[in-house]
Amino acid sequence: MTHFFEELKFRNEPLYYFGSICLVAAVICLLLIWLKPIQVLGTSAWYKPFKFFLSTTIFVWSMAWYAHHLGNSSAVLLYSWGLIVLFTLEDVYIVVQAARGLTSHFNVSNSFYSGMWALMAFAAVTISVWTFIVSFPFFIRNFPELPLAYVWGIRFGLIVFFIFSLEGLAMGARLAHTVGTTDGSPGLPVVNWSKAHGDLRVAHFLGMHALQLLPLLGFFVLRNAFTISVVSVLYLLICVFTFAQALAGKPFLRF
Repeated sequence: MTHFFEELKFRNEPLYYFGSICLVAAVICLLLIWLKPIQVLGTSAWYKPFKFFLSTTIFVWSMAWYAHHLGNSSAVLLYSWGLIVLFTLEDVYIVVQAARGLTSHFNVSNSFYSGMWALMAFAAVTISVWTFIVSFPFFIRNFPELPLAYVWGIRFGLIVFFIFSLEGLAMGARLAHTVGTTDGSPGLPVVNWSKAHGDLRVAHFLGMHALQLLPLLGFFVLRNAFTISVVSVLYLLICVFTFAQALAGKPFLRF
């Protein structure tokens, strides 16, 4: 594990440190769930910043690892600092709103909140599009020094990530993630996905984390370009199914 973090720091120092800061922030938010019992939509206000900080850590460390294969170009460096600025804008606002016992996403109750929500949406879309653009060399270059299944895992991971990160626009258009009732209905532990209605966050979560799952499967488990391609297509279909399931108002898991 020590070697992994040393290698990660070598590959992209700005994203290594930023991810570390976000990980510490996630732990603090986890502690605040018990220390500061603030409620938003029927659950602890600190769950959302906890999940976003943790997700930010996983994402920026993943891109720090993958982008190293593209070389230490100015485009990669600019992208790295762009991620830091955009994620900081989004995550800090989520924390501030949580501390005030208010929602951050879909909050358009006044002009300021509407502006911040629009800014958050802009940041999220920019991150998704910029990630795909800076990673495009994975689709047009050969990487003979890397296992082929791993490269295809990255390629499919980027495709599924891009599609389902932008699936967040479906939630933005509705100003809600729950289908069939208002946000705040009883949900699964931690993730809080609705137990009785459709929830668009399921497909969003599964699709975005294809960026980690598929390359890891390609590198450590499947180790065959054809096999990882088949599994990736099946995974994409699962994400599509959960999206259609949510739109139909059906829960991912019913209890």
